[in-house]
Amino acid sequence: MILVVITGHFENPLVPIPSLLQHEHKDWDVMIAIGFNAAISVRVSNELGAGNARLAKFSVGVVSITSVAIGVVAMAVVLATRDIFPYLFTNSVPVAEETTKLGVLLSFTVLLNSLQPVLSGVAIGAGWQSLVAYINIGCYHIVGLPAGILLGFVFDFGVEVML
Repeated sequence: MILVVITGHFENPLVPIPSLLQHEHKDWDVMIAIGFNAAISVRVSNELGAGNARLAKFSVGVVSITSVAIGVVAMAVVLATRDIFPYLFTNSVPVAEETTKLGVLLSFTVLLNSLQPVLSGVAIGAGWQSLVAYINIGCYHIVGLPAGILLGFVFDFGVEVML
């Protein structure tokens, strides 16, 4: 929601805000990854607690490969439907065109977002909860938002950097 508020400050927010909101379907893929986050967190903590580091490492490999495979499928779906999908939610041609332009970028973020929660779950399962929290806060609030605002407004990249 922070991104929507920031995007509202562009010169003509009537096109970028709806196109940005249409990309919320990327969260469908993230829901699977968040499930993997919880599962691998418990699995790693149980295996490490039992002294089975090899089984914990194997579990991390299996869930990482599975999550990336699902991410690749979701990426392909986004790429294949980027011209069709916007028209399910809008009749506005400018909004649909902007959403289509963002489709390629969205597909790569879907792929990356399929693995990030899994790796966070591994770190949490290993007992590094505070480190994960600091990394998330640092990456999003200290680096990501200021970089997005700088690139979006100062360097005039627009909504592409807000995705």
